[in-house]
Amino acid sequence: MEYVFTLKYQLAPDDCDHEQLVERLAEAGCDDATIGIGQPGRIALAFSREETNAWGAILSALQNVKQAIPSARLVEAAPDFVGLTDVADVAGMSRQNMRKLMLANPTNFPAPVHEGNPSVWHLSDILGWLNNRGDYRIDGDLLEVAKSAKQVNLAKEAREIEPQVTQELEALVA
Repeated sequence: MEYVFTLKYQLAPDDCDHEQLVERLAEAGCDDATIGIGQPGRIALAFSREETNAWGAILSALQNVKQAIPSARLVEAAPDFVGLTDVADVAGMSRQNMRKLMLANPTNFPAPVHEGNPSVWHLSDILGWLNNRGDYRIDGDLLEVAKSAKQVNLAKEAREIEPQVTQELEALVA
């Protein structure tokens, strides 16, 4: 199965020679990625990777990038963080319809990661919710990739939690 996802990294100051990065990434097995170098000090790799499951595809890509650019720091695995417009596009509906669904289901619509202007959700949460409703055709491969990307992002952020904070909040945050 072929899985499509993006890994975004922050580069170390000594890893900013773009031509050298492209060569190192290809040698490490990232020849199935389109490399984007737009913002200085950042790199994005849009993968289209053959693997038996989405988790394996993302994990192997993370390993390949780590081999090629050991000092690179993962910023985000995508698709994960989305607004209502993004979800509507993926689900094949209008943003207005997506908003109506959110407003009509206040107790069971997935909670946002960030509530504000704009609000941001995990893509997998909303796709899973839509899929469970049965009213919408959700691409199973996309849902699997979004779930895997979410897990990578959560694990990345969890590394920064201080142990004392984890203990104090464990019973309070549900």
